[in-house]
Amino acid sequence: MRIAVVGAGGVGGGFGAALAKAGADVTFIARGAHLAAMKKDGLKVQGDRGETHLVPTRATDDPAEIGKVDVVLFCVKLWDVESAGAQIKPIIGPDTAVIPLQNGIDAAERLVPILGPHAVMGGVAQISASIIKPGHVLQVGTFMRMVFGELSGKRSKRGEDFLKLCLQAGFDATLSEEILTELWMKFVLLAANASITAATRQPIGKLRDDPDIRAVFEAAWQETIAVGRAKGITLPADAVERISEFTSHVPPAMKASMALDLERGNRLELPWLGGRVVELGRKLGVPTPTHGLMYALLKPYIMGTPA
Repeated sequence: MRIAVVGAGGVGGGFGAALAKAGADVTFIARGAHLAAMKKDGLKVQGDRGETHLVPTRATDDPAEIGKVDVVLFCVKLWDVESAGAQIKPIIGPDTAVIPLQNGIDAAERLVPILGPHAVMGGVAQISASIIKPGHVLQVGTFMRMVFGELSGKRSKRGEDFLKLCLQAGFDATLSEEILTELWMKFVLLAANASITAATRQPIGKLRDDPDIRAVFEAAWQETIAVGRAKGITLPADAVERISEFTSHVPPAMKASMALDLERGNRLELPWLGGRVVELGRKLGVPTPTHGLMYALLKPYIMGTPA
């Protein structure tokens, strides 16, 4: 199976390396120092699941060099969705599956006008990993899960084929017939966790057992669930309990990628996470005071550390 990974950061690097190790033909689309390091010394993924070192690593900054592929793992930052979507048109064949693994809830709907409704699936990534230096990705914890499915809810041969490869690669994978529900369940979790770990500058282990901060988590989860249901998304009755249970068992050192970006002075995905909750709440008439406060506190850092 031919796979292109667009954006070889923590998510793309982690899953792409695992798929390559399982025998897939994987090419990473990257840029800058990270691309140069991968070409020179390969891609190294290190962490609690062990170490993978791809030498050589197939990597390029020009999608047109690759040719048509079977699957695209689309892992760029949310502000790059439209530009990166246009750049990958040369690698999209008649049955190519493009699986966005971004945070947030709208990457797939933003890609459909660019690549067409048949090309785009829905996807959810659950992994805590980030680039610690060019060519080197560090994974925190052992959890590594991908959920994907057709936006129509139907099962497809391309989905079944990719599921088999993911399971061969040794990480948890699910071909879902309810991918919008899966996207929103991650959104409920991440919109809260990203804002809280960023605002406090602390990992999850320092926060989740504090009763005062736990109340903030739960209020934020409830707000996003209310927004999702007002938008017509089917969410399970025990959504809060499931998300609470997951949060209780993630590695204590885990910080959301937005918190890591804040620490590094980088641009934040806040407008598509907590900001999106606030925006949708206003449109749908759902109060979101917890997310509203966190959005306001983090807003000065959206474009990076203020000068």
